[in-house]
Order: sequence, then structure tokens, then C-alpha cells
Amino acid sequence: MNITVLCIGKLKEEYFRAAAAEYIKRLSGYCAVRVVEVPDEKIPDRASPAEEDKIKQKETAALLEKIARRDFVIVLDLSGKPLDSPAFSELLSRQAANGASGFTFVIGGSLGLAPAMLERADYTLSASRMTFPHQLIRVILLEQIYRAFKIARGGTYHK
Repeated sequence: MNITVLCIGKLKEEYFRAAAAEYIKRLSGYCAVRVVEVPDEKIPDRASPAEEDKIKQKETAALLEKIARRDFVIVLDLSGKPLDSPAFSELLSRQAANGASGFTFVIGGSLGLAPAMLERADYTLSASRMTFPHQLIRVILLEQIYRAFKIARGGTYHK
């Protein structure tokens, strides 16, 4: 099983990098994980809606270029479906049983994603109705992927 976390921007704070590295290490016993960072576009002060849309289009195009055609793509977006941890584990297990050998999780930039990414998604997931920094969502996502594997294998981590 291959997991790709595709995201806009880098983890700037050391504590986010350390947390992400910890979950990637824990996941290594279950799957191969890679994080692909696409540079974020500079957002001008007082950007117009048209300028913001252009930035979203450019970032989304860069993300789309990195997605393997065969991967099951899960896009994190506020418009997505919220799942609890057992349901998330079931989603991954069901798709793997149906032949998915790889998953690509997409985390957009601070302006969100262009519609083209949502059209490419095989599943749109909402991590929460709350808004979180993109750096924190990356850590939360990695933790939830780890939790999903533990749940699927009957581990005690989830309890």
C-alpha cells in the first residue's frame, strides 16, 4: 500500500515537522508514505476575488500534475463528508479490497482548491467543520491514517 500526502506549502514550525515525522515513522510498518509539497503561491495584500481564483487555479494545476492516474484520490475540503475514525478506516479498507493500491490525499492552500481538484477526487473528506491551519491538518491527517490502519488490524491504539 502506498500513501501520498500531496499538499501546498512546507511545514515551517519544527513541532509540526516532528509530529509529522513521528506518524510517518509509525506508518512505515503498514505502508509506504511520502509527502509531496508543492510551493504555495504568494497572495498579494488585498487580493481581489479574481486574483485569488487565479492563485487557486495555479496551485490546483500544480497539484493535479503530481497525482498518479491509478491512485484513489481523497481531497480534504470543507464541502466534503465528515467521517469518524472507524468510518475512515472502513473507507480505506474497502477501497484497498476493491483494488486500490495507493491513496493520494490532497491538502490545498490557504485559499482552498479550484473546482478541477474536486472533480478529480474519488472522495471528498471534511476533516472538521472547524478551520485549522494547513500545517496542523497535515499532522491530523497523518495521525488519522495511522489510526485507520490500527483500527483495521484490531489494534488497541484507537481505544
